Amino acid sequence: MPKITLTPRMIGILVPVLSAVFGLLVGAIVMLVSGYDPIAGYSALIDGMMGTPRATGETLRSMIPLVLAGLSVAFAFRTGLFNIGVEGQLLAGWLAAVWVGYGLNLPAIIHVPLSVLAGAAAGALWGFVPGYLKGRFRVNEVIVTIMMNYIALYSTNSLIKTFIYAGNEKSHDIQPTATLASDWLAGLTGGSRLHWGIVVALLAAVIMWFILDKTTIGYELKAVGFNQHAAQYAGMHVPRNVMLSMSIAGAFAGVGGAMEGLGTFQNMTALASFTGIGFDGIAVSLLGANNAFGIVLAALLFGGLKSAAPQMNFTANVPSELINVIIACIIFFVASSYVLRWALSRLSKEEK
Repeated sequence: MPKITLTPRMIGILVPVLSAVFGLLVGAIVMLVSGYDPIAGYSALIDGMMGTPRATGETLRSMIPLVLAGLSVAFAFRTGLFNIGVEGQLLAGWLAAVWVGYGLNLPAIIHVPLSVLAGAAAGALWGFVPGYLKGRFRVNEVIVTIMMNYIALYSTNSLIKTFIYAGNEKSHDIQPTATLASDWLAGLTGGSRLHWGIVVALLAAVIMWFILDKTTIGYELKAVGFNQHAAQYAGMHVPRNVMLSMSIAGAFAGVGGAMEGLGTFQNMTALASFTGIGFDGIAVSLLGANNAFGIVLAALLFGGLKSAAPQMNFTANVPSELINVIIACIIFFVASSYVLRWALSRLSKEEK
């Protein structure tokens, strides 16, 4: 009798898919135990994710910063580093993009790219600091990036209120020539806030794939991540590659912040706490298996869950906080991928 044959590549694809499915199943069980109707809850959730053009547009809008945050985490991880500072890098990029978008008067063809590049540069600078400390002094990047998150939060708040404050805890709005908002996309999606950042996010995924898999620099970065001693023996400059990796990861996060400032909000708020996007990026990266294109799909799922949570509450009377339970379960199953891989490998037998 023929047996099921699963290649390692197929198992790698199935693990995140099964993690998402099991997370949703646990969510249904939690609804059932709590006295809610899981069928009504998930029907409302799907309707809120893609039931109307506006819902679809909001799902796509929500995924934009999650894609870039996930790419930031994944880029560092694939080069042997843990970037827990995505939140701070995102805030730095957000502020820089809004500052350039507000402070300069330029043609749109120059103003938009310059504002995005300003966000990327600020994020790269915020990533360079832990990269420099890691590369030159062996300082643990996890500790430094966490501390940099808090520095970014309070620094951006202070800079907003000192230099570009417009009242009501917000900065001045950016110039119309710097916006990524689109009346055409809004009309196409029933008045959603979808903007041209969706193109930037998809392009960033291609850029990450190209750098890591198709360039000599990417090969060096991955080699340093796999084994620093072997890479140094082969003549690679380890500290420089560590700094470069964290800077590129920070640039991705900074662009994610720029998308929020130039696309969704058109300004920046002096935040009382973190946005959560940077931390959600860790979950997106895990579910996407640190693969650029897997991250796009994971961000689409997470963006849809978060944007549709209120709809589940209003329509099915299921608390929107349940979405966090579902996301936590998905992360749990991803973290338990060894067990899933073992189970799938047991099913995978060569045909006799």
